[in-house]
Amino acid sequence: MIYLALSFVILLAIGMPIAFVVGISSLLYFVVENVPMQIVVQRMVSSTQSFALLAVPFFVLAGNLMNETGITNRLIKFSTVLTGHMRGGLAQVSVVLSTLMGGISGSAVADAAMESRILGPDMNKRGFSKGFTAAILAMGGLITSTIPPSIGLILYGVTGEVSIGRLFLAGIVPGVLMTGFLMVAVAIISNKRKYSREFEKPASFTDVLKGIVENIWALLFPVILIVGIRFGVFTPSEAGAFAVVYSLVIGIFVYKELTIAKFIDVLKKTSVDLAVIMIIIICSNVFGYALVTGRVPQTLAGVISTVSSNPYIVLLVILLFVFMVGMFMEATANVLILTPIFLPIVLGLGFDPVHFGILFMIIVTMGGMTPPVGVAMYTTCSILGCSIGEYTRESIIFIVAVVLLLIILAIFPQIVLFLPNLVYG
Repeated sequence: MIYLALSFVILLAIGMPIAFVVGISSLLYFVVENVPMQIVVQRMVSSTQSFALLAVPFFVLAGNLMNETGITNRLIKFSTVLTGHMRGGLAQVSVVLSTLMGGISGSAVADAAMESRILGPDMNKRGFSKGFTAAILAMGGLITSTIPPSIGLILYGVTGEVSIGRLFLAGIVPGVLMTGFLMVAVAIISNKRKYSREFEKPASFTDVLKGIVENIWALLFPVILIVGIRFGVFTPSEAGAFAVVYSLVIGIFVYKELTIAKFIDVLKKTSVDLAVIMIIIICSNVFGYALVTGRVPQTLAGVISTVSSNPYIVLLVILLFVFMVGMFMEATANVLILTPIFLPIVLGLGFDPVHFGILFMIIVTMGGMTPPVGVAMYTTCSILGCSIGEYTRESIIFIVAVVLLLIILAIFPQIVLFLPNLVYG
């Protein structure tokens, strides 16, 4: 395993894309261990032969379609109506928008990039510091990773053989709570620095109702998905296909903003997104096979079990490890590689796989928003021209808010499991 670890660290250190880091280090390990290349190729191909995995390309395409139908701009207006009267109005808008966008994009990085381009310049014009702007736009993506349909939760469910329907329901309450925690953090900073409001007075009931009517198709989308999956109307994969059809109908016949040119651009963008995701899935599967061959999960489980007999201490150690790995590796790869390692351990400790899945997704996604190699962090900082140092300083209060929420969710699992147990029994 020394060759696997050493090549992995070296390739990661020189800045090679994570998919190639994982793939090349795995290939080197199998060459050294004299494993037939046919097995490696079989593992790569078999990783794509999952019916449930079809949900990923469908939801990615649906998310890109919805961003071109005018739904995003309507959600920004609605978010402004709801929170524009608060101190730091646009920052609060960004948090609420992440919550609403969670049911559309399903990707934390995509959400952070979109908001940075649309809201970032206006926030800077209104006097928000670049670090504060970049930090809240990146950290808001955490909400997207829990609100259904989260791409990360789909991959976790497929890899760990956990009910995707239950995971979708389990993400709703933590996602809403995270919205509240981040809004409180924004309010503390905004009141201290006297950041501006968008409106002097809260919106009237009529304005809020009008906003709901304008955005009813976007707001109904996650509800239709969850209800459809729960009552067997469609599987998670079929739900993805429904999402694509739903997006086309809304874009062409309701909002009438989806043109042929936009549709072609959507297909191009989706092709690139899926190419990135699939190569990570393929290479991660081979890497996972190398880890299992080298008995890394068993060894790691033995080491972790000696840390403490308290399940919560062991859970803390696992989440800290996942967070540190998330600082250096892309979240998709982490989900695919770490789920088979840690899920059996937490199941042995008596934790519910759905409960652990939500904690796991939040912490692994947050790793992408922290130095030194956070993808979402670099995305927002590059778009806004913000230094990593300034981003890091400004993000501390948001990280503290998320950690407090994680502690509450870990100690009180029923907060996460209430909806899944209510609906599924």
